[in-house]
Amino acid sequence: MAGGGGGGCCPPMELMRSEPMHLVQLIIPLESSHLTVSYLGQLGLIQFKDLNSEKSPFQRTYANQIKQCGEMSRRLRYFKEQMSNAGISTPPKSSTKGDIEVDDLEAKLVDLEAELTEMNANNEKLLRTYNELAEFKLVLQKVTCSYFSVLYAGEFFYTAQRSASTQQREIESGHIEESLDTPLLRDQDKSVDASKTVQLGFFTGLVPREKSMAFERILFRATRGNVFVRQTSVENPVMDPASGEKVDTLTLSVHCELSIISITAHYDTLTVEKNVFVIFYSGERAKTKIHKICEVFGANRYPFSEDISKQAQMLKEVSSRISELRTTIDAGLLHRGNLLQTIGDQFEQWNLLVRKEKSIYHTLNMLSMDVTKKCLVGEGWSPVFATNEIQDALHRATFDSNSQVEAIFQVLHTKESPPTYFRTNKFTTAFQEIVDAYGIAKYQEANPTVFTVVTFPFLFAVMFGDWGHGICILLAALFLVVREKKLGSQKLGDIMEMMFGGRYVILMMAVFSIYTGLIYNEFFSVPFSLFGQSAYECRDLSCKDATTDGLIKVRDAYPFGVDPVWYGSRSELPFLNSLKMKMSILLGVAQMNLGIMMSFFNAKFFRSCVDIWFQFIPQMIFLNGLFGYLSMLIVLKWCTGSKADLYHIMIYMFLSPTDELGENQLFSGQKTVQMVLLLLALVSVPWMLLPKPFILKYQHQRRHQNETYMPLQGEESLQVEASHGSHGGHEEFEFSEVLVHQLIHTIEFVLGAVSNTASYLRLWALSLAHSELSSVFYEKVLLLAWGYNNVAILIVGILVFIFATVGVLLVMETLSAFLHALRLHWVEFQNKFYLGDGYKFLPFSFSFNGEEEE
Repeated sequence: MAGGGGGGCCPPMELMRSEPMHLVQLIIPLESSHLTVSYLGQLGLIQFKDLNSEKSPFQRTYANQIKQCGEMSRRLRYFKEQMSNAGISTPPKSSTKGDIEVDDLEAKLVDLEAELTEMNANNEKLLRTYNELAEFKLVLQKVTCSYFSVLYAGEFFYTAQRSASTQQREIESGHIEESLDTPLLRDQDKSVDASKTVQLGFFTGLVPREKSMAFERILFRATRGNVFVRQTSVENPVMDPASGEKVDTLTLSVHCELSIISITAHYDTLTVEKNVFVIFYSGERAKTKIHKICEVFGANRYPFSEDISKQAQMLKEVSSRISELRTTIDAGLLHRGNLLQTIGDQFEQWNLLVRKEKSIYHTLNMLSMDVTKKCLVGEGWSPVFATNEIQDALHRATFDSNSQVEAIFQVLHTKESPPTYFRTNKFTTAFQEIVDAYGIAKYQEANPTVFTVVTFPFLFAVMFGDWGHGICILLAALFLVVREKKLGSQKLGDIMEMMFGGRYVILMMAVFSIYTGLIYNEFFSVPFSLFGQSAYECRDLSCKDATTDGLIKVRDAYPFGVDPVWYGSRSELPFLNSLKMKMSILLGVAQMNLGIMMSFFNAKFFRSCVDIWFQFIPQMIFLNGLFGYLSMLIVLKWCTGSKADLYHIMIYMFLSPTDELGENQLFSGQKTVQMVLLLLALVSVPWMLLPKPFILKYQHQRRHQNETYMPLQGEESLQVEASHGSHGGHEEFEFSEVLVHQLIHTIEFVLGAVSNTASYLRLWALSLAHSELSSVFYEKVLLLAWGYNNVAILIVGILVFIFATVGVLLVMETLSAFLHALRLHWVEFQNKFYLGDGYKFLPFSFSFNGEEEE
């Protein structure tokens, strides 16, 4: 939610606390209710409460209007589907200016849907007729023409007819040799008069190739083999009349079995393979059987004449009708395309209007009708700063609707917890969403986003410190930032959209990675003397085997970051491990202290002295008495150059606090200080646990007694109490629940102080892993390929280095460091003060409605 909370890229001060909210009541006359809600939707600063939650959607006042809007949405989705199928895109903004009323739009959509439906139906009928004629023409060409005269030594039909007649005469005379083509029942019709000439009938058509084998077997079995079938191939693509799919023959092969010649065809995806067939039969019973079998197998049958002159005339007529239909279909498609283009030019305007109307009526259904049936009463949350804007919107709606009665705006007093609303800008929105993913802030509690803007990218950079890798991420982030207007108006993929939404987070992570990379002095794991010469020189000629004893300090300390002389020496890992591990502890203790300090500001803001005295103070004592003291020892050791063992100091601080420290002593009186800190840490545990529940019980009993013995002053007082009760009442106090909750909270903090501090060591671990991986890719891939003095190997090595760097370090390591930084903020930092049990302010707004897709 973009808002105006401060100029520039810096977060506004309102980001620390959520906006003050109040519950308002609106009493709106019926004649201006629609326009009022419309203006409030344009304003987008009020979240309505549902005052009709006990009613079903069909029992509400504006159910018919919502149904009407739903029907218009259905029609618009139908238009969008038709435009998508036709390849027509809708412009982002309507080219047609001017407002249109909803009733006029509904009538227009009804007419357009009817016209488009009729066009589609007519086009479907014409296309089906066209496809049938195309198949009919194909059958005529294949059966009559001499395409296969070379193959069959004559025309296809007459060759098949002569073969069928010859076979029939042999059957009737009884002179036939046994073969696969021999009918099963040769003596079935011996009673037929031999003097009568048997007239053969025939069917012509097409059958799907995938059903041809089954079609062949059923014909053979149903007629006892007393049929003669031939098939041929299809070369030109046609559309199947039943399914509308293309039919195309790519390869041709002839298969002769059971007197059927089948043609094998292979097609592209979503095509139907077919064979052209001619079936010769004898008798009405065979005709009926073949007719039914063709229907079952989806074989399209077409008429055919034995007369050659009629065949030529039929072919000519079919070709003429196909040409006419093609012209008619093209004209219909052109008209349909023009209609869809007209709809597409105004689609976004109509769609936005319907969505607005639907959201308006949904909101009106949340308002309750008063007893006079002349006004609507609504309640909702709004920011205090928006009061004047809401009242202006009410005045404008009254004036524009020519209403005689002004809408009433009044503030209600309630004990309900208001929603949480932060005014953010495009820079802070992504950081606020990171915090909201953990939980929405309780109303006006301290917002971690103020600190997350800096601490989140910084902790990421501590684990990702390499200024070479940081520059790569910076370039990617700058690409997203520079082209944000163009990319923001496009539909992006899921991953790209997520990266675009967090472009400023990535930008900050890149900047901090460059900073920490300069401190670590790593550029793709290679150190550089950017800020001056090293403070050390080697005693030996080779620095590879040098230790700290082999290095002589000849200059002042390296001015910024890690001295490059440490890289490549045997002391590299011990030195960097010690540095990063201690730095991780210092950063962790500092951030946890910041979290506890924020709990103090929360308690002070909500005027909770109990939380200050019995939560903030003992927590500060416990954490700093142990780990704050450890942080002080780390800094002191760095300053003095002492060789004291901090592990030994912290362990024996608990095991043997009275023993002498010996060489591990860093300052005078250290043993006494440790004993005092240990005692304070032990005292702070019951300090957190016991007093708070008893104090809360005492405060509740005192309030309860005051309320119980307060005299009521008549009916008016009862009505006031009832009205307050409707907007929230006091909660029951259970001492056992409060005590158990405080016990859990105390144990969680005490154990968490140890585990959270150890958790910050992930900063050291991931930084070490990133550095070592980068070093391995540089030395074992790039330098190794360079040493071969071979151009091909060098190119391969460079490619492997690039892909490994991008895939592992810039993608996987970035995601890993991001998730670890996220965990440190959610668990180690925010659990010190952040409740996150609020609910988000979701105002009624047309801007949100316009972004949603149905």
